[in-house]
Amino acid sequence: MEPIYSGKVREIYDISEKRLVIVTTDRISAFDKILPVEVAGKGIVLNRLSNFWFHRTGDIIRNHIIHGRVEDMPEFFRRDYFRERTVMVEKLDMLPFEFVVRGYLFGSMWRAYEKGEAFCGITLPGGYEQAQKLACPVLTPALKNDTGHDEYVSMKEVESRLGAELTERITGICFRLYKECGEYAFSRGLILADAKFEFGYNDRGELTLGDEIFTPDSGRYWDARNYRAGISPGSYDKQFLRDWLLEHKADDGSYPENIPEGVIARTQRLYQECLSRLTGESNVL
Repeated sequence: MEPIYSGKVREIYDISEKRLVIVTTDRISAFDKILPVEVAGKGIVLNRLSNFWFHRTGDIIRNHIIHGRVEDMPEFFRRDYFRERTVMVEKLDMLPFEFVVRGYLFGSMWRAYEKGEAFCGITLPGGYEQAQKLACPVLTPALKNDTGHDEYVSMKEVESRLGAELTERITGICFRLYKECGEYAFSRGLILADAKFEFGYNDRGELTLGDEIFTPDSGRYWDARNYRAGISPGSYDKQFLRDWLLEHKADDGSYPENIPEGVIARTQRLYQECLSRLTGESNVL
């Protein structure tokens, strides 16, 4: 069986008219390139964490998860490799936007702010520092592109495509997800700086949360004990690996192909620690 889609991390299999199987691999990417190494167990961590959050947020919005039991999937998936990294989901007619709730000024929004530019139609007052908590969380959408980078747009653009009623509903869902899950994360000693959501409609016409949620690949977690505004906080994701690549970038702009085992091991520990702190699982892998 061959996947109908193979992305930087996930592989998607079409198994019936209404269902897909999604496999989260151990691949890791940086700067829009899949690296020639894998982070052992990363796919299991991402899958476990996403399923944990889907289960916790079912009262806010339905999601696309059907189950993660490989023994109840087609025979191709009944192997040890697929266990705990594989889910069966509903097929969705996906909306053309992704929605990022930002509670802290960081990343792309910080870079725009440094230049004095608006971001997704939002202009912040002066005086903010990097990674500072915003007075109120903001919603920054992006138009998804099949090729190249997604395009940041304003909520007015979203409303013009989706209509006022649906845009208002999605806005409310995004802010509620971020607030409730951010409060939980903080109770576990983590700051949820931002988080990305994607939505679609199932075959019954129900708005449904898809993709993944609140993983280190779709959100940004910081250690609350070490956080302070004005610096780039260490995050529980591949930022450590990205920073190493930037530090060892060649004069011609290329990144090193040979990444030390210690860098990969540190990246693996960050992903595992994020899962452990949020879910309380002591035996992560």
